[in-house]
Amino acid sequence: MINTLSISAILLYLIAAISRYYQIGRLVIVPKHLLLLLGALAVSLHALILYQNTITPNGLNLGFFNAGSLISWVIALLLLLTLLRQPVDNLMMVLFPISAITIGFERIFQSTHLLSPHTEFGVTLHIFFSILAYSLLTISALQALFLALQDYQLNRKRPGWVIQRLPPLQVMEILLFEMIAVGFGLLSLSLISGILFLEDIFAQHLVHKTVLSIAAWSVFAGLLFGRWRYGWRGKTVIRWTISGFIVLMFAYFGSKMVLELILHR
Repeated sequence: MINTLSISAILLYLIAAISRYYQIGRLVIVPKHLLLLLGALAVSLHALILYQNTITPNGLNLGFFNAGSLISWVIALLLLLTLLRQPVDNLMMVLFPISAITIGFERIFQSTHLLSPHTEFGVTLHIFFSILAYSLLTISALQALFLALQDYQLNRKRPGWVIQRLPPLQVMEILLFEMIAVGFGLLSLSLISGILFLEDIFAQHLVHKTVLSIAAWSVFAGLLFGRWRYGWRGKTVIRWTISGFIVLMFAYFGSKMVLELILHR
């Protein structure tokens, strides 16, 4: 059942997402401090919801819908922190409503996958790096989609609201590669910590996640090498970024959905 706290968080996320466009037919930008305030309130309430639903006497509940809500919260928090120094407010139009949706799913659909309070620190560290990596690379994927739309409008010389409100293409690409580089580093730490602290990362219930995570790591490694060695730009960068994200999404949520919602493990 969705309670008052959840409804408040959902509304704040949605208001923050649309607050930049409060006049129909003409774009008007809301001051950044107001956007930060609305976002901070939504993220704070979301944190309280996660605390209530995730922290249990038997350990952390990282069931499918709880994990989705946790990752969307990390994404929203990272966006707010990035907004302090980079123009990423357009990404909030898409990612904040997703955070609102995950809160609703978390409250309506119950899922349980307990992480024991006696779990080794190394395993906890692996989960921490995995969540951060996935969250940041999700933001990168959305940034790549905005970059694709911006490139599309520029090539056809028909500038729409994307061209008018987004930073120049070069700035967008620089921001994208900053996100990918940090996300790639975190993904590397996730894989290294998994090798060091998990008993067998190629165990039957982990093999699909491990193989797909390594495949995603390889895609992002190839993208960063291509940028450094050959100066890749434009459509090539967009294709590689989206491909890497899709593989990573299947690695985490695909395997988790099969194990928890279908096989009930």
